[in-house]
Amino acid sequence: MKYIIIGLGNFGASLAEKLTSMGNEVIGVDSNLDKVEVIKEKITHAISLDATDFNAVSNLPLEDTDVVIIGIGEDKGANIMATALMKQLHVRRLISRAVSPLQQMVLEAMGVEEIIHPEEETAERWSKKLNLEGVVDSFEVTGEYSIVESEIPKEYDGKTLDEIGLKKKYNIIVLTTIKYTDGKNEIGSAKTMSNVQGVANAKTKLHYGDIMVLYGNNRDIKKLLKEVRKS
Repeated sequence: MKYIIIGLGNFGASLAEKLTSMGNEVIGVDSNLDKVEVIKEKITHAISLDATDFNAVSNLPLEDTDVVIIGIGEDKGANIMATALMKQLHVRRLISRAVSPLQQMVLEAMGVEEIIHPEEETAERWSKKLNLEGVVDSFEVTGEYSIVESEIPKEYDGKTLDEIGLKKKYNIIVLTTIKYTDGKNEIGSAKTMSNVQGVANAKTKLHYGDIMVLYGNNRDIKKLLKEVRKS
């Protein structure tokens, strides 16, 4: 996977290093040359440029990049400007950072669907979430076990957990399922709403497009996600 991370403060730099250590190609961008110098030997590429300048940003390899992450924190104006430019340039997947409820509402109004809250979510959590295809969110319980939100694939649609046999085949427990519906935030902009379906059991029926919350060994979860992607 190829990532561009704009904003190399504590969160952005930490995320860039972790994604690089996982074998990904990471380009770090910041207008502060000192921050670029500090990290340039730890990630694939580090570039100093103004991410609010259209001409400068246009020189980045955006078409070949899987995910662009706006990690700018304190300068909310620069964050919004950089995010707007990425929306205008139609990057494949855009994730932006919010440090206040108001900033989040602005980003949502701009159509940004994935928003990071570094004060609540660690770079470790996001690096795992981004590095596993099919994972919506994850939470590490111990070094070996995690709780992971994963998209329910088409082949599971309409089947019960007993019929699928995830516990027997992968030694993975489905804790619950989540249904997402369209709603609106406080300013009337479109927002996805989640509805937890209760504790799952053998008769729980899965539906394509919903989310299943898995618990298990990281090795087993990776095996399941890998086989689901192949099918």
